[in-house]
Amino acid sequence: MDQTILFVVFAACTLTAGLLVITVRNPVHAVLFLVLAFFSAACLWMQLRAEFLAIVLILVYVGAVMVLFLFVVMMLDINIDRAREGLWSHLPAALVVAIAIALQLWLVLSHGSWQSLAEAPASKGGNTAALGRLTFTEYLLPLQVAGAVLLVAIIAAIALTLRQRKDARHQSPASQVAVRASDRLRIIQMPSEPGQATDAH
Repeated sequence: MDQTILFVVFAACTLTAGLLVITVRNPVHAVLFLVLAFFSAACLWMQLRAEFLAIVLILVYVGAVMVLFLFVVMMLDINIDRAREGLWSHLPAALVVAIAIALQLWLVLSHGSWQSLAEAPASKGGNTAALGRLTFTEYLLPLQVAGAVLLVAIIAAIALTLRQRKDARHQSPASQVAVRASDRLRIIQMPSEPGQATDAH
């Protein structure tokens, strides 16, 4: 019974915060409501014994992404009225998506209760240890492939956005190392010309 009450409270907080994210006029308040929605979702995952996902959600999204969004929103001068133009025109599509999500949730919950996931026998070491064992045993190859794809994507993004400026001066470490002492200093013998010296007064 206590689990059901906590589920209802956290689910209501998540839905309310998500609704306020798209309805409040202040973008800073919208970001803060989104942080509240993430915290509530993390609490729901903790109830389902998915503590790794809950911790990652708080550390990555709340601790990094949302803080970055908050700083960007606070530093930029955002025109709220212009950003909200045409918001209600997307309401029919949003209702269709909401009904589809609600239908999927009903189909899942109709075959069992959400508490059945929480009442499943916990593995030794917890959810994090089980996820680590699966990641580095059965799913090691997909993990390496995903890492290689992400690495290629990072290199491609850097290569596409890198622009060399013609007015910037760059150093060449290879040419600096290969230089010789005779290239750095050159002594030139210049004969003195008569009549150039003047008397000092």
